[in-house]
Amino acid sequence: MEKTGVSANVTMNAVPRTHLWVALVMTAGLGPTRGRKLIEHFGGAEKVFEATLTELEAAGLQAHSAQSIATGKSQELAQEELVRAASAGAEILCLDDAAYPPLLKQIYDPPLVLYVRGNAGLLSQPGIAVVGTRHPTPYGIGMSERLACDLASHGLAIISGMARGVDTGAHRGAIHAKGKTIAVFGTGIDVIYPRENKKMADSILSLGGALASEFPTTTFAAPQNFPIRNRIISGLAMGVLVVEAGEYSGTRITARCALEQGRELFAVPGNVTNKNSWGPNTLIKQGAKLTATWEDIWEELPPEIKHRLEKDFEKSIAEPSNRTLFEEASPLSPQEKRILALIKADEAVHIDELVEKLEPEVSSSELFAVLFELELNGKIKQLPGKNFVRSF
Repeated sequence: MEKTGVSANVTMNAVPRTHLWVALVMTAGLGPTRGRKLIEHFGGAEKVFEATLTELEAAGLQAHSAQSIATGKSQELAQEELVRAASAGAEILCLDDAAYPPLLKQIYDPPLVLYVRGNAGLLSQPGIAVVGTRHPTPYGIGMSERLACDLASHGLAIISGMARGVDTGAHRGAIHAKGKTIAVFGTGIDVIYPRENKKMADSILSLGGALASEFPTTTFAAPQNFPIRNRIISGLAMGVLVVEAGEYSGTRITARCALEQGRELFAVPGNVTNKNSWGPNTLIKQGAKLTATWEDIWEELPPEIKHRLEKDFEKSIAEPSNRTLFEEASPLSPQEKRILALIKADEAVHIDELVEKLEPEVSSSELFAVLFELELNGKIKQLPGKNFVRSF
């Protein structure tokens, strides 16, 4: 039996606004664009749930979506979802909230709600997205870490998707600078993917960063979710930096979103013989700004934002407790400097090559000890097969 607008109006007055927005998200077949148009059509989220089944179908909703709203099923699902979100420690930002990120609100299809763990206010702060392949070269991972570290240390939020490869490198660089970073999930806010990044997610939160997702809790890592979330990564940012990406990489979707959203596009040039260089090199040919250092991005920021961040940066380095972010914590020994000089950030060097170059002055046991110490201090990283690269 079709509900009437009068009886629905009585119940809608008592329903929290967030509940109604989440109910729209939980309505099968709706989606952010159709959901927003539905709200505009009826003049508010509460009006949607006051509408009759006939009115909902007349507004263009599919039958199963209209029935879910009209019968109250969407609200029941929303109540269960709110309990799960609260259990996960997530805050929910609705599209009409004052705290909803203003840049994201400007895109064509902003999410109806955002689930956020951590510092929700960070989503409205100036940030740069760093994206790229899940299978980077040592050069790619090194550049993502270095640029993210430099940008984060100067006050910009680093936005990425916490995927393996370049995304992980970008978050790691921001964490190394003790800066702020935002990880946008392609899963529910309570589902860490990949699992090995659980510790990284904890570090992001402990340093005042944020985890965000538009997907309901318990949403698993379905392949189709990641291209969908890419518009949020670019939508939150003032600009998007592409480090390495192959011809058919999902990073192309993020770059396209950035252009459609009117965001600045930056790209790190790569070796033309490497397949991962196809994406950034092509973007540079098409007008993306060639990026070699953080200054290349910094000089493109609006003057008022640069001025504010510069003041915050000067204040930060003036505080004794923060000086270790920008000064060498402990000097390297001559032997450590010598060995570190043989290890590059953009090309892996094998242990046998180091032994050959250093003998007979440095024994293999001494080399192993120094490599262990450098790795422990975050100066180098060991790759599979006893290969080493610089971290920064």
